[in-house]
Amino acid sequence: MQHRTRDDDVRDVPDGLSAGTVRKVREALEGRRRGAALLLPLAGPAVIVSVAYMDPGNFATNIQAGARYGYALLWVVLLANGVAMLFQALSAKLGIVTGRNLAELCRERLPAPLVWCMWIVSEIAAMATDLAEFLGGAIGLALLFHLPLIAGMAVTALVTYGLLFFERAGFRPLELVIGALVGLIGLCYLLELFIVPVAWTGVLRGTFTARLPDAQAVMIAVGIVGATVMPHALFLHSGLTQARVQPRNDAERARLLRFSNVEVVIALAFAGLINMAMVIMASASFHQGHADVAEIGTAWHTLAPLFGVAAAGIFLASLIASGISSSVVGTLAGQMIMQGFVGFQIPLWLRRLVTMAPSFAVVGLGVNATDALVASQVVLSLALPFPMAALVVFTCRRDIMGAYANRAWVAWLAVLGALTVLALNALLLVQALGVSVPGLG
Repeated sequence: MQHRTRDDDVRDVPDGLSAGTVRKVREALEGRRRGAALLLPLAGPAVIVSVAYMDPGNFATNIQAGARYGYALLWVVLLANGVAMLFQALSAKLGIVTGRNLAELCRERLPAPLVWCMWIVSEIAAMATDLAEFLGGAIGLALLFHLPLIAGMAVTALVTYGLLFFERAGFRPLELVIGALVGLIGLCYLLELFIVPVAWTGVLRGTFTARLPDAQAVMIAVGIVGATVMPHALFLHSGLTQARVQPRNDAERARLLRFSNVEVVIALAFAGLINMAMVIMASASFHQGHADVAEIGTAWHTLAPLFGVAAAGIFLASLIASGISSSVVGTLAGQMIMQGFVGFQIPLWLRRLVTMAPSFAVVGLGVNATDALVASQVVLSLALPFPMAALVVFTCRRDIMGAYANRAWVAWLAVLGALTVLALNALLLVQALGVSVPGLG
């Protein structure tokens, strides 16, 4: 996806950027630009990664969270988004400082058996990711145009293939297309909040009061974490930054890291607000009188008579934009994971074909699509500790990061975030084994 050139200590900006953007990037790194004009030429990696935080898996888990528990699980969304910001910033830093992505460093630094295990787990997570993304776009198209689900899947596949052609023109055109789709999702949910009646005091209480109302809330909470902190996004971000903008000296590298952190905060704060808006919309629409709404299709059919065709149409537009954009990003991430772990790639069209297969299998077997979406997010949450642990270890090691190794407080926050995810996973497994957990009813 990126073209790298090296000349000893001098690093050039890759040719995925236009000449004008290259000039603006150099001015930003040299301190000759200020404000938004400074950030815009460097923006891109976090915007692409943010798509992973508002994909159709988020729709499925957030609809269930809002419909069943009102605003009570908003704190889980906030917590997951905070963890996501920290780990995406670490991933971006790893790529900028080392010139390697996370998967490559795993292959270079870890024992071979562990590398193969991580690759297999990562590929399973990539397929679970693609299941959510591909099914989400297909469901949206099928509902909007009254198509069979299999036809919606075929259209989603064709559109995804079309967008992947933008990658041939360099990464900047693809970044702009993905950024436009992200903006569309945000606009849709902003409009939804003006349509549905929101109890803002309940929103504040749910956001800042941590509680799990019952045992079923544990699975949904784990699904929210799995849909928010994504394994493939941790691998992808380091790959997007490893050669996109190449600093010439330590001063430029330090400045680039600051810009990267700002972009991560802005892009993921936007994604987090969209996730919270999903829960708020589902709570305001369904919690009173329609708490059994647990499927995307049911949500769409229920929205229309409650709040009009516009509310339902906006919901589907955001779902389609989410499914298509996240499917493209997921394909690119899968390619990067394979290249990093095993050292070779397959054509993007072939990877797209392989990762679509589970989605067609799910539909062919008659599995409920929304249930499959939620289950896929739980799979992602169970796969998440592997890249999280590797990222914490690598970014703490001075022999890898040099002067940019994590400070003590950052390392402790990262460990705490990883342990939080592990704790939620452990609760889910204990619940699945039928063991009663005090306080969960």
